Amino acid sequence: MASVDKPTPTTTTSDAQEPAPGPVSDTGPVSASAPAVASDDVKTVTEAALFEAFGGVRGMVETVLPGLLFVSIYTVNKDLHLSAIAALAVALVMVVVRLVRKDTVKHAFSGVFGVAFGVVFAMMTGNAKDFYLPGMLYTLGLALAYIITAIAGVPLIGLILGPVFKENLSWRTRNPGRKKAYTKASWAWGLILLSKCAILFPLYWWADTTQLGWVLVALKIPPFLLAVYLTWVFLAKAPPPIDVFAEMEAEEERSKAERTG
Repeated sequence: MASVDKPTPTTTTSDAQEPAPGPVSDTGPVSASAPAVASDDVKTVTEAALFEAFGGVRGMVETVLPGLLFVSIYTVNKDLHLSAIAALAVALVMVVVRLVRKDTVKHAFSGVFGVAFGVVFAMMTGNAKDFYLPGMLYTLGLALAYIITAIAGVPLIGLILGPVFKENLSWRTRNPGRKKAYTKASWAWGLILLSKCAILFPLYWWADTTQLGWVLVALKIPPFLLAVYLTWVFLAKAPPPIDVFAEMEAEEERSKAERTG
């Protein structure tokens, strides 16, 4: 997904370990020193941050296009080499386009690496289905990571989105409502990705390359959109993030004022 520059809210809280009694959201208490944020504003900012973190419509296109091109060409002529080279070429072109336009390239680069691993693996084994195997194993590993980190109390989705919301890891100790929301979201991502794997791995063993390829293309976007939507639902109902960067800037301003006062 292509990232977008949208505003992120700045909220502050006290440095106390235990926040004073304040307003309570449906997912936990919010520090009394944090300004109230309108529900619509929270939802809008959450949507913008998710859009930035996961790349938007363009990122989805970049995710689907190489695999779609591979299976389309292979369906027509059953040529592994041509299919693989075409998929890798289009992934590289998308990176070049981003570089020329000076856009964020992290999503495009991750796509190139994924396609390159698939191409190399398929070429080494001579089995066209192996083009998809590295991505499937990555999906399985990511699903387990979401679930394990949620159980451990350090949900992966919080580690990913914390910097996007400018809260870093403050949600772990200072914002229990957001920690609960991140935990729910990590469970959602893990279970959705596991369900996807439960469909794809049997097809890898029992279906032919074109059947596996078309099913995989069809499953690229819907599970992802479902996981993003559930993440948005959980975070929109959670307390607003604590902007740790704004806190540091405020602390620096206070220190300067004290030195010059």
